[in-house]
Amino acid sequence: MPEAARATSSGPGRVLIAVYGVFALSATARAGVQIATRFGEAPVPYLLSALAGVVYILATIGLAGRGPVARGLAWAAVVFELVGVLTVGTFTVFDSGDFPDDTVWSVYGRGYGFVPLVLPLIGLWWLRHTRAR
Repeated sequence: MPEAARATSSGPGRVLIAVYGVFALSATARAGVQIATRFGEAPVPYLLSALAGVVYILATIGLAGRGPVARGLAWAAVVFELVGVLTVGTFTVFDSGDFPDDTVWSVYGRGYGFVPLVLPLIGLWWLRHTRAR
């Protein structure tokens, strides 16, 4: 008989959810302040930071939830996050002219100790580890 999927919010998943929650709060707050006070200086980076904040919020909700809908949301958010950090990271390494200020994902999350690069890899591993077998 197949084993049911384990809750992503169990065991080490709690730490993962906490880290995503912190990033959701910090990225959203940072983007909010930047958009409210300096939007004209660097609109693209500030909007990308806001997008990152929304993605972190969705990943947090998905990982903390239970059931197939929450798991699907977590997969979608974490995959989007990985694509985002790789895409924005690459653009900011090779063409920094379009990014007069950093985003959460600039240079693969350098300003956040590269956690934005490692976090989706851990998230994807955890989602796969807790899947139904």
